[in-house]
Amino acid sequence: MAIYHCNISIVSRGKGKSAVAAAAYRSGEKITNEWDGMTHDYTRKRGVVHTEILLPPHAPPSFSDRATLWNSVELYEKAGNAQLAREIDAALPIELSREEQIRLVREYCSSQFVSRGMCVDFAIHDTDSGNPHCHIMLTMRPLDERGAWAAKSKKEYDLDENGERIRLPSGRYKTHKVDLTGWNDKGNALLWRKAWADISNAYLERAGHPERIDHRSNAERGIDELPTVHMGVAACQMEKKGIATEKGELNRNIQKANRLIREIRAQIGKLKEWIGELFKARETAPEQPPQSPGLANLLMKYLSVQREKSRKYSQSWQRQHAADELKTVAKAVNYLSEHGISTLDELDAALSSVSDKAYSIREGMKTAEQRMKELQKLMEYGRNYQTYKPIQDEYRQIRWKGKQEKFAEARRAELTLWDAANRYLHAHLPEGVKTLPISAWEKEYTALKAQREAEYETLKDTRAEVAELQKIRKCVDIALRADQPAQTQSRTKRQEQER
Repeated sequence: MAIYHCNISIVSRGKGKSAVAAAAYRSGEKITNEWDGMTHDYTRKRGVVHTEILLPPHAPPSFSDRATLWNSVELYEKAGNAQLAREIDAALPIELSREEQIRLVREYCSSQFVSRGMCVDFAIHDTDSGNPHCHIMLTMRPLDERGAWAAKSKKEYDLDENGERIRLPSGRYKTHKVDLTGWNDKGNALLWRKAWADISNAYLERAGHPERIDHRSNAERGIDELPTVHMGVAACQMEKKGIATEKGELNRNIQKANRLIREIRAQIGKLKEWIGELFKARETAPEQPPQSPGLANLLMKYLSVQREKSRKYSQSWQRQHAADELKTVAKAVNYLSEHGISTLDELDAALSSVSDKAYSIREGMKTAEQRMKELQKLMEYGRNYQTYKPIQDEYRQIRWKGKQEKFAEARRAELTLWDAANRYLHAHLPEGVKTLPISAWEKEYTALKAQREAEYETLKDTRAEVAELQKIRKCVDIALRADQPAQTQSRTKRQEQER
């Protein structure tokens, strides 16, 4: 089914990234980076089914060539920490045909980016693994009317209350940066994510598919469930081969808990609605006593009704039926006694208590699952860091440039994994951490897994409790319906006497 996934990131030279390398990988081409002389050959990459470049009207026609476009970006940006490109990767609805998917991406890019002056290079990947997706690379520097790269921002002096420039202790004047494009505005992320959902849904509707995607989180949509983990290509492929992965196992447990939570919520909702209707009927019948009916009396009434119904059957059937009903009522009476419930009002309060308990368990599970997701990432990147660090060390020790480039091409995958791990750990670990605490992460993950399993069992107990309340409701319903004809006759007699 159609799923929502839309991630926005930056290709930054300061993080060891290259716009040329990224473009070569996504398009499955061989491109040489003129900035550092490295050649990136991904012509053997599988799954690249479509590539396309979209340009604003004032862009040089030569930018229709991928190598020319991204080498122009690389050569213009001089800084070692330059931001070279913005990238968006998004899951494509599998319900759409390939041509519809291409038109979807083309319309999205044209309306959101090309119209604002960005150059767009997009590729669609599909390895027939059920995960078609697109990679959209965007230029981050505007072009002037002559098609030359222009400034992204400018500096302006900060002024004091008298309109004078503010001098710093260093002797320089205080300044601030002014964005000239608006492309880096943080609010764009939400707008672009929403636009992807809106345009995708329009294509699904035109194609006659009922499925829809939503850019909002579960919390924003009012869905109080545990979100699943994004699997990624490697984990998906392993699961398809029947190899269980940590991410797959975590997702299965999350989905199982979500189903249980939905079931409990639905049953509690029905019970609350039923009790509400009984209270409403009691309010509109002034001849009834104001106090809530006794549940024990109603259960006894249920027994007598069932006994009366069984008279038309054989003696043996009557005995068996009576024994079964007695067990049902005995179990209900025991439950009510153990929980101190004797009236419908107290049953309503008990339902609220069960509901609160289920929500409390759910919140605990959400906290545990969120931390488990974090630990999974830390462990994955930590293992990759340790595994591929010797290869990174060997690469750094090579002094001859040609030999270093040859080594990099031969070990590109390992170096890329190490670089990704290094960046993630640097961003998510406190400064000064020299030894990765992988064993501590694994120990914490195991403890959280045990906690989650215990909470799931508690949730199952809650479901059993709600099921018992449903059985009590059934008995009470039958008893109340049996009372109605007698109550009607009693009202009629009173009305005749009053006349």
